[in-house]
Amino acid sequence: MKKTAICSDIVQQDWSQVELSADERLDDLLWGGRRIIQNTREFCFSIDAVLLAHYPRYRKHWRVFDLGTGTGVMPLLIADMVREIHGLEINPVMAELAVRNVELNGLSEKIHIARGDYRRIRELYPQESFDCVLANPPYRPLDQGLLNSLKGVASARHEVTATLQDVVRAARYLLKFHGRFAMVHLPERLGEIVVAMAENQIQVKRLQFVQPKPDKPSNLMLIEGVVGAAPGGMRAELPLVVHEADGSYTKKILDIYNM
Repeated sequence: MKKTAICSDIVQQDWSQVELSADERLDDLLWGGRRIIQNTREFCFSIDAVLLAHYPRYRKHWRVFDLGTGTGVMPLLIADMVREIHGLEINPVMAELAVRNVELNGLSEKIHIARGDYRRIRELYPQESFDCVLANPPYRPLDQGLLNSLKGVASARHEVTATLQDVVRAARYLLKFHGRFAMVHLPERLGEIVVAMAENQIQVKRLQFVQPKPDKPSNLMLIEGVVGAAPGGMRAELPLVVHEADGSYTKKILDIYNM
């Protein structure tokens, strides 16, 4: 992906003057000079969101929607690449942080954050009004693994508030004909995801597995589908390896982080 120029007004901002509440920290996004406030008692974004944000091939005129935006990390990363971004977040703490992060980085005219439940998406947004939908949803059903004691973290990791079907249905409702739906998820759920997308008129067209190291099996995958496309024609891309054998980041990952 072509790297965008760093915005001079953001780079020159005095980040030492940012007011943080208890349990909050200010992190460098390593992209466009932007920063993000996170709450350590809530779910903090990881490389999953960064990889997904850089997966679609965006177009400048696109309107993009981020389902479950968290603290707004993906909108902040792609703001220079599209016309407009909307993010919806059910967790009130995270939604408030996302709004603050957008304002902090001077992007309020391009990024629009709302608090709400995407299971009720029909009550909140017009149908088929977006070109691309992103989703970094909870990975595991409630019957798999232990729930984290922190409610916000538990909801981000397990399907407490929304299932895989809920995510895909919301994406289909928002997307225009031939719109694109991109998601990061676990390889073990690939079969369910392909079926859920097909049931909602979305055909898988791109798939890339993510490996933590060259000799380790994939623990994540990036998948993209197109609304109304004909079945078949899926491109399985070369795996994306995160770390070299010595633990350092691979060139691909360094390029994504603009390092």
